[in-house]
Amino acid sequence: MHPSRAGRPPQFNRATVVLEAARLFWQRGYSGTSTRELSTALTLSTSSIYAAFGSKAGLFEEAVRTYAERYRVIYQDACAQPDFSDTLDQLFRRSIEEFTQPDSGHPGCLVSSAAMTDSPETIDTRAYLDDLYASNQRLLHKRIDQAQDDGQVPKGTDPATLAASLQTLWHGLSVQSNQGLGRNELLRLADLVVSALPGGRASTTS
Repeated sequence: MHPSRAGRPPQFNRATVVLEAARLFWQRGYSGTSTRELSTALTLSTSSIYAAFGSKAGLFEEAVRTYAERYRVIYQDACAQPDFSDTLDQLFRRSIEEFTQPDSGHPGCLVSSAAMTDSPETIDTRAYLDDLYASNQRLLHKRIDQAQDDGQVPKGTDPATLAASLQTLWHGLSVQSNQGLGRNELLRLADLVVSALPGGRASTTS
């Protein structure tokens, strides 16, 4: 007998639970998703959810962090490309593919939805996203500096302004995905804007 095991939540696959919770949050938003609905969708008791994640807000934060880290990797991989035009192409193409996963059952980008959640319970999640966005923008700024040194971006370009412009485009595309714009439309929009930016394919091939 192991008395210490009494009252423990049943064993479950945490990654699967977080995925299912993320889908529900995507579909209904944080405030529109009740703990009872989560319990039903996850086939876990409310007490088990609280034991594993602390609260609904804790589950929401873990779901957001899980998916947000995918974008950190996308930025890192894109900025590792030796050609800056490939950096831009990979950054937006892979991000848009993530926004529009056909088999995931989610409408758009959970990260941009989470950033707009106005519940006081999600302050920690929004602070985490602010830090992530700032980190991604610093990475872009550093990559633009290097591209200028390599002659891939005109010397007269302000790296901070270009990095901010790229971030603005990224956020706009993520929001548009939440509004139902499809993958092909998002890719065409990204290609049109990027081609007009310093270091985009139009400027590097001309």
